[in-house]
Amino acid sequence: MSDRSEVAEQQVSAWTKSKGRIQVLVLYTEIAPYVLAGLRALVEEHPVDVHLVRWPVNAEAPFHLDVHPRITVRERSEFDDDTLLVFARSVDPALVITSGWMDKGYMRTCRALRRGKVPVIMNLDTAWRGTLRQWINAILARFWMHRTFSHIWATGSPQVKYARQIGYGKDRIRTGLYTADTTLFSALGERLLVDGTSPRPHRFLCVARYIPSKGHQLLCDAFAELHAEGLAGDWELWFSGTGESFKEVAGSPSGRHERIKHLGFKQAQEMQALVEQCGVFVLPSLYEPWGVVVHEHACGGMPLLLSSAVGAGERFLVEASNGHRFVSGDKASLKTMLRMFILSSDEELRAMGKRSTELGNAWNPSAWARTAVDLIQRK
Repeated sequence: MSDRSEVAEQQVSAWTKSKGRIQVLVLYTEIAPYVLAGLRALVEEHPVDVHLVRWPVNAEAPFHLDVHPRITVRERSEFDDDTLLVFARSVDPALVITSGWMDKGYMRTCRALRRGKVPVIMNLDTAWRGTLRQWINAILARFWMHRTFSHIWATGSPQVKYARQIGYGKDRIRTGLYTADTTLFSALGERLLVDGTSPRPHRFLCVARYIPSKGHQLLCDAFAELHAEGLAGDWELWFSGTGESFKEVAGSPSGRHERIKHLGFKQAQEMQALVEQCGVFVLPSLYEPWGVVVHEHACGGMPLLLSSAVGAGERFLVEASNGHRFVSGDKASLKTMLRMFILSSDEELRAMGKRSTELGNAWNPSAWARTAVDLIQRK
């Protein structure tokens, strides 16, 4: 534990002696299991209660959510902007975490609590790309954001750059916003790597919502072409997920290929059996500011093939050590990297999978929770 974390723990201990358990308010949009993994570590490992306000579950990601008893969940639809503020003040939070600036009612509540010197954290997973729109947003945000948020919690370096453009100094920025539920996926990775002699399944696995930016069609086309050219060996390609483009992709000429399967949406608990049947994880996104799914499958012991647009590759992919990158949107580049895995031996695939588990397990919900604790006393 760092010196800063130790100081934070001492501050939290002093707080709890004088006021009892710490109350944390979380204002969120769509909740997924990985969000709850971090919050669960926060309430289990620290003297904290969480009050979570959330938007409805997305129909394209209908997760079954297991909520810890010390995480109280309220629906955003229960409140208008006035009653949300009343509720937030009744919680008397020592820390507020909110997912971006999309919800005006959330913003109003954050500004009010920030005036009371409560640390208010904005989550940031949007990558800085330097577009005209981003420059305008960054300039305008400097006039109001610092009155609303004390800190930015970012995913990686492109998001940190965005926070710096808004005017936040290094001491007001944290990274590691997202964490996979490493308990679930790391257990799978350990089990897959126990036997160092079993062959790796010759199947690529892509887990992503079926929307155009995820690159499903590109991957189908690239794999089907490799097979037609006699270069796919005995490999298959499996997809898991649902979304607006599902029928279009699954019904396309390449999507209907005999060695391509579209398995639909899987709950987190179902992923274990699926991952055990696959050998390499692929995320071919055309745009992907982060991608927690990369962390999950790294922990699960899978070599990684990621497009250059996938932000999580910054933390979880070391080129040629546990996988490869290809140029986002470039089918020739994707085919070349698919071929690299097809030509790899089982020993090489196992070694890449082992390195993936090491990289994945270096960040976990406990580390996420310690970051939140560190922020509690930082005005």
